[in-house]
Amino acid sequence: MTDAAEILTATESVLLIDWPSRDVPDTLARAGLRVVSHDGPGIEDYNAYELNGAEVLIRSLGVKPDHADVVYTHRPFDELPEILELARRIGARAIWSEAGPNSPGADQARQMVESADLTYIDAPRITDAVRQHRRS
Repeated sequence: MTDAAEILTATESVLLIDWPSRDVPDTLARAGLRVVSHDGPGIEDYNAYELNGAEVLIRSLGVKPDHADVVYTHRPFDELPEILELARRIGARAIWSEAGPNSPGADQARQMVESADLTYIDAPRITDAVRQHRRS
């Protein structure tokens, strides 16, 4: 089983599908990652979060990225099949879920993701892992 630190070491880009606070995209961008957000299934707007000096700016992309190493999601379990398909289409190696290991459907989510030959991470929180393992 691959752990969060190993995934982060090999990660250059993250696609966010929803998040609990602006701290998520800002922390990832400040750590030097390419960050693109997507508001969820059925919505086709994508934004880049880019560090400009000390400020993280948002720039509309309009199209999904060609590639992301990690897909981070803060969405309900029932949306996972569509998120998993998107992750596979853009060549992601992992899905990082903010739901946590004790959330409803966490075991099923892990099984679904791992059966697609992707790594599933649900702990620690991505912001905590980035702060601990990546320095900008």
